[in-house]
Amino acid sequence: MSGEKENIMVVLSSPSGVGKTTLTKKIQQKYQSFKISVSHTTRPPRSNEVDGVDYNFVNLKKFEQMIEENEFYEFAKIFDNYYGTSKQNVDNIIKENDIIFDIDWQGTKQLSKFKNLKLIKIYLITDDKIELKSRLLKRNQNTNEEIEKRFKAFDDDIKHWKDYDYILVNKNLEVCFKQIESIILDNKEKKNLLHLK
Repeated sequence: MSGEKENIMVVLSSPSGVGKTTLTKKIQQKYQSFKISVSHTTRPPRSNEVDGVDYNFVNLKKFEQMIEENEFYEFAKIFDNYYGTSKQNVDNIIKENDIIFDIDWQGTKQLSKFKNLKLIKIYLITDDKIELKSRLLKRNQNTNEEIEKRFKAFDDDIKHWKDYDYILVNKNLEVCFKQIESIILDNKEKKNLLHLK
């Protein structure tokens, strides 16, 4: 019975461009048990993004209505757009699956207030800011102005590493993925051992 095992919630945060979205997708591809928590956002989709898969794209009016009706576990305004995690989505997924959240430190802080959510919080950083800038440029999804904003936000973002259970330096994607994997497997084992006692 799938209900016997306790599912886990993993938060993956990082400054922009450090690789959390890539790693989140890799985890979901390798582990069928994981579903990505798809955030709502008011920002327009990038050319390669699909509504309902990458984000639930909504207009500002709809997002504000959801805030008013207390439908989010967390939401934040980042670079002029809103992002939020719907309570209904999370509550439905966790019944059958493990969840991975690809959110920033603001969202993590808010999620942490809900004691019913048992979170494993992982923070990714880069040891090389120059490399970070070149990654943001290579992505070719942002204007130069947006890249500058994201790059400037880096120093503020990394001040929040204290709120996390694990800090990983993403120097090499494969190595970092293996580290995240072992954290997940350790925690799954612990949860299920506790559940059996």
